[in-house]
Amino acid sequence: MAKIDFGGTMEEVVTRDEFSLEKAKEVLKNETITVLGYGVQGPAQALNMRDNGFNVIIGQSSKFKREWDKAIKDGWVPGKTLFEVEEAAKKGTIIQYLISDAGQKAVWPLLKPCLNEGDALYFSHGFSIVYKEQTGVIPPPNIDVILVAPKGSGASVRENYLSGSGINSSYGVFQDYTGRAKERTLAVGIAIGSGYLFPTTFEQEVWSDLTGERGILMGALAGVMEAQYDTLRAHGHSPSEAFNETVEELTQSLIRLVGQNGMDWMYANCSTTAQRGALDWKGKFKKATLPVFKKLYKSVKDGKETAIVLKANSAPDYQEKLDIELKAIRESEMWRAGAAVRSLRPENWNK
Repeated sequence: MAKIDFGGTMEEVVTRDEFSLEKAKEVLKNETITVLGYGVQGPAQALNMRDNGFNVIIGQSSKFKREWDKAIKDGWVPGKTLFEVEEAAKKGTIIQYLISDAGQKAVWPLLKPCLNEGDALYFSHGFSIVYKEQTGVIPPPNIDVILVAPKGSGASVRENYLSGSGINSSYGVFQDYTGRAKERTLAVGIAIGSGYLFPTTFEQEVWSDLTGERGILMGALAGVMEAQYDTLRAHGHSPSEAFNETVEELTQSLIRLVGQNGMDWMYANCSTTAQRGALDWKGKFKKATLPVFKKLYKSVKDGKETAIVLKANSAPDYQEKLDIELKAIRESEMWRAGAAVRSLRPENWNK
């Protein structure tokens, strides 16, 4: 493992140079990897592993026609590499449980009897294990329970793999029955195309992940964007101007500079007027939002967010209600302006 200085704190990470694809193949040469669920993470991880030469099969309920048909379109063959969930689980030695969090709770009574001694139950999120009192997911003691959590959506996992960059992932071991749990974890982490792997626990992964999704990655980002857009519009700025100053410049220019070299580098490559204003207002935004993030983290750690997710996502009309909420965002003036702005990007001129 390589020791890296993360802002004064030394952490150990595993790179593809240290744990090569060839080593991963040797570790997993006698394993059958079953990917349960062909929704968000399932397709990306399964396709990456298949492309890397690992023995992979899919477990997906044919009742969910969209996911079943997608699997067939991606080249998985019913009866050979594509099976119903229980049959696929029985065939696997490493079972990747990549069904939605609410779905994991519902499917667990069917999956648990399919697990054999020495199997590895794999998660990409600590949700079901950490909040076992709410999910009922309590693994038997005679299996490994492991985690590899890519730091991105399934689409990003696949796109980064195809581009050759890989995506960063955290990894953890909850239960080591075979004595090989860590080795299996790292091997699968490399198999799915991780750029590098950093250690975590199931608890730390789910607490950070739920906070991040509700915070800066999605919830806070969308909320702050709407607040600035609405303020500009209230003062007479056009939808095009308000969207460009709020979203387009961020996503198409500034955030790329941050990603390349950090926030200080982005500041250094902006106008002196922008620098001064950003430095002066950064502290005000931190002071205003820090209490919100503290409240959010407590809600996550206490299991309140989990309860909300399980109740909402288990409702029979969940998809219908979700579609209504997403439609409201899509049809808001801000994001209708966004669609117009995106259509004017040079790469779309000839479409």
